[in-house]
Amino acid sequence: IERAEGVEYTDVYGGRDREIQVVIDPYKLASKGLTFRDVERALRRQNTNISAGTIIQGKRDYTYRTVGEFTNLADVAATVIAYRRGGPVRVNDVAEVVDGFKKQFAFVRAKGHYVIAMPVRRETGANVLDTMANLKKQIAQVNAEILPTVHDSLRLVQVYDQTVYITSAIKLVRNNIVVGGALAIIILLVFLRSISATGVVTVAIPISILATFLVITLLGRSLNVVMLAGMAFAVGMVVDNAIVVLENIYRHRQMGKSRAVAALDGASEVWGAILASTLTTVAVFLPVLFIEEETGQLFRDIAIAISAAVSLSMLAAITVIPALSARLLKFSRAGATTGGGSKTPAGSRFTGWTADLVYWICGGTLRRVAIVAVLTIASVAGSFWLMPELEYLPAGNANFVIGNISVPSNYSIESIEALHGYYDEEFKKLEGCTAEDLDCPGGGVLGRFFVARGSGAFFGARANDPLRVRELIPLLQRATSKIPGVIGGFRQGSLFERGPSGGSVDLDIVGPDFERLQELGALVLARLRAEVPEAQARPLGGIDRGKPELRIIPNRLRTSQLGISSRDLGLSVNALVDGVKVSDYQWLGKRIDLKLIADEGWRHRTQNIGSLPIATRDGQLVTLDSIASIELTTAPVSIAHRERQRASTVRVAPPQGIPLQRLMLDIEGKVIQPLTLEGELGGAYRVIPRGSADKLTQTWKALGLNLLFALVITYLLMAALFQSFGYPLVILFSVPLAGFGGLLGLKLVNYISYQALDVLTMLGFFILAGTVVNNAILLVHQALNHMRHEGMGPREAIRESVRNRIRPIFMSVLTSVCGMMPLVLYPGAGSELYRGIGSVVVGGLLVSTVFTLLLVPALFSLFLSAKAGLGRTFVRVTGYSGEVEPAESE
Repeated sequence: IERAEGVEYTDVYGGRDREIQVVIDPYKLASKGLTFRDVERALRRQNTNISAGTIIQGKRDYTYRTVGEFTNLADVAATVIAYRRGGPVRVNDVAEVVDGFKKQFAFVRAKGHYVIAMPVRRETGANVLDTMANLKKQIAQVNAEILPTVHDSLRLVQVYDQTVYITSAIKLVRNNIVVGGALAIIILLVFLRSISATGVVTVAIPISILATFLVITLLGRSLNVVMLAGMAFAVGMVVDNAIVVLENIYRHRQMGKSRAVAALDGASEVWGAILASTLTTVAVFLPVLFIEEETGQLFRDIAIAISAAVSLSMLAAITVIPALSARLLKFSRAGATTGGGSKTPAGSRFTGWTADLVYWICGGTLRRVAIVAVLTIASVAGSFWLMPELEYLPAGNANFVIGNISVPSNYSIESIEALHGYYDEEFKKLEGCTAEDLDCPGGGVLGRFFVARGSGAFFGARANDPLRVRELIPLLQRATSKIPGVIGGFRQGSLFERGPSGGSVDLDIVGPDFERLQELGALVLARLRAEVPEAQARPLGGIDRGKPELRIIPNRLRTSQLGISSRDLGLSVNALVDGVKVSDYQWLGKRIDLKLIADEGWRHRTQNIGSLPIATRDGQLVTLDSIASIELTTAPVSIAHRERQRASTVRVAPPQGIPLQRLMLDIEGKVIQPLTLEGELGGAYRVIPRGSADKLTQTWKALGLNLLFALVITYLLMAALFQSFGYPLVILFSVPLAGFGGLLGLKLVNYISYQALDVLTMLGFFILAGTVVNNAILLVHQALNHMRHEGMGPREAIRESVRNRIRPIFMSVLTSVCGMMPLVLYPGAGSELYRGIGSVVVGGLLVSTVFTLLLVPALFSLFLSAKAGLGRTFVRVTGYSGEVEPAESE
């Protein structure tokens, strides 16, 4: 299995490692006047290879090496331990050499049967689909060539395949791209009412998407679900620039220009606007590339996909679209064009009404101030009202439930293995169920396994219906509740964090005294269960009182009289109880343990440990209790340290539908603060959260700073493009409106399916920051063109800007929204990763577009009026009355 390309390593659960055992009879050993220590020294001394250096002889360099390592069991048996009465005492005189197995420390059960489990981990950076394909080839080879030589009934069966989820997720997002693109084309047909015009604009989609694949390849990135989602978001956005160019070409054609001239002038006039809008869309992702937290990798994939697609769409809009327009579009001067650009009567009335409303608003200072104030305050207040609690990363919708089962530390491996029956009893009820059975949790179980190990156990299961796998968690919790002293924590498998602990919060109680920490850990655990019952809390370490321990304290006077050192005594007891490794043994190219161990009849006699026979050098056998005292006590399993202090830890897993921030607030308000007020916590004893809680805090701080940085970059970029520090401020006022719309969209999508504001969803606000300013850029840029080139006054220029740009604005927004809608509405594997981003972007675009048509013109008009007032003051003070271009008057 490890030979499969892309596999890093495998582990084995449920098997037993091979070892060579030297099984000694203590009576025979004593009869020869030997001890366990003598045998251990002899085996260690003889089983070695020693280099003796080199000698140059003639033209050759000879290496000398003493080879003494054991090569077979006969070598071990023939090893001389000592000489007694003139003859050698060999290992086979006092022991039997056996090719055996180590004690079993883990059991694995699958569907009630004992199995050997092999978890496989792929190499970092290896493609998971390729690795899985290679792994399946190796499994087929093992089943065909290796296992049949051992036993006909043995088979290697793959019980979990992550690529099933990945393949399903890729298929879903691929379908979303197709459906989103089709919806965007339908919107274009509705507005343009022309197949040729729609075809001209639509050509930007395949050009941008296919070229994006080339960019991804050149950057050495692999195509994944998140990157495909970014391309799906871009499907509706890539036609925005083409729409603006086509609409402006049509406007110039209406002026009586030829098709070639109209194409050239139309594209040239909006070149600055689409350059500004494209650069702002791309620029907001620049800070994302420098996020060092683990979410940075996810952000980079979407950032690369969207940035590449939008940038390439700009190139297509200023090169391909004008060329196709000059060749393909037809124009009817009657107004009902066949080449696109005509408006329906209802559309014309709406456009005129909106332009007149803007003109009326811009006619009074009070009206303009009121519109700006009301919309800004309403959006900011609405954002605070809608702001949900925060989550770290989405768990994903993988068809896999896993959980840890914590047991008292004095449980034997056999006792832990026996717990399997409780869980098997619950899942046997689901046998015979199908995915269509709504009464069966999860539609039945596709597969399950139970792993018992020395520290506890863990359980995993898959459902027949992948979308209902969470229904299996209550079954596991119910089975756990029937077992006294056992605590379980179960959750759906995470896509981003390995193991059963992904997405959980670790509460470290730190302080100087270990026994006090044990008491506080137990107290915190009890409070969590009482005050936050919906969360799954379990002890992780430092709370259990420890395992029972038998301490053997030598009687130094008695052992000295018999010539037994503490080391000799310890080795003898180890050999009699569990066996002691003395050296290594070469077996099939691997090193396995060579162990010294007493005969089976002398082991596992805890109740009679005092009667264990200890051999002395004078040939006597004395009992252990005659040379040592034996005390029964407890010893901690482990002593954890956090920040150089002792710690006990409680792990808390948030339940489905409860954000991590809400869980942390409940823990702080219902557990930590009350314990602090009661005097249990405080001073040298405090609680430190770790795990996902710590990552959430760090990541959200980084995201907040990077979003602010993105807005600053956008502002400076627009200031350079407009050659003004004032116009970008007007444009950026559309961002708060977008934020309110994004939160509103996130709120509404929760009526379809639960969606938290996790750090992946936060990327939607980065996308919004770069896209919602596009509409404002179009309005401001077009108004400035009317003022500079057509001599219009500010109020008239703003009205005409709204009249000319309202249709391309609605077209671009609706195509973007329809392109993203499948990502928001379609359920399935992977949809939970990008549904939040899609809902934020869709909500932000819709709300900000409607408000932008009112707020940006009003604020732009106020800015121009204020600038004109400052200009008149300058004339009165200096006496200079020359005309000044609007951009130069800055």
